[in-house]
Amino acid sequence: MYSQSLRALEDSIDKRFIRINDRIRAREIRVIDDEGGQIGILPPYEALKLARSKNLDLVEISPTAQPPVCRIMDYGKFLYQQEKKEREAKKHQKTITVKEVKFRINVDDHDYETKKNHVLRFLDEGDKVKATIFFRGREMTRTGLGRQILERLIKDVEPHSIVEFRPRQEGNTLHAILAPKKSMAEREKEKEKAAKQKAKQERMQEKAAQTADAPEKKEEQPVAAAAAAVDSTPPTSQAS
Repeated sequence: MYSQSLRALEDSIDKRFIRINDRIRAREIRVIDDEGGQIGILPPYEALKLARSKNLDLVEISPTAQPPVCRIMDYGKFLYQQEKKEREAKKHQKTITVKEVKFRINVDDHDYETKKNHVLRFLDEGDKVKATIFFRGREMTRTGLGRQILERLIKDVEPHSIVEFRPRQEGNTLHAILAPKKSMAEREKEKEKAAKQKAKQERMQEKAAQTADAPEKKEEQPVAAAAAAVDSTPPTSQAS
């Protein structure tokens, strides 16, 4: 339990404001050794002397505690590990972007379906979608038709999306913003589940194919045995 809280303290350190070695100004500090054991409360100069005897650093990991908590550690190694953790965290982060799909008020059914499929693909990839209708000239008198198109889109993609902003007009533009209904983790679980089901189906198909081939092999065995018996029959001698 103590080691977990210690790791939590280290993970919360902001390296921009961290104090080490001679920069630690408290009169007394609670010291933790390089193996995680508690040494006790010491003046900073004694703790620093102990750290240097091990060729290590004295690092303040909890400056707000009373007294502040400091640990003896390899500060360079600590920074390297922190940067490595940050890089790993960034690898698993997905940046959510807003993809825009534009419609016209005179859009035909085929073009509408194509754009709707774009919206579904963007949502499935975890991105938000801004559906936009731009009115030109006299089209400003038909804004109601544009609103109907966006409401139709919202209804069609409802199983896959959450409406963040219902259709709203700004100048000569009408737009709505849709967000994915499922989180990234949920989508990853679904993909993993689908992959497992696919592999299971392939194994079942392979097993069924092997079972279907088995009777043919059994039928071939008597024929092969008969042929072998014919071949092994000694030739009859002819009377002279």
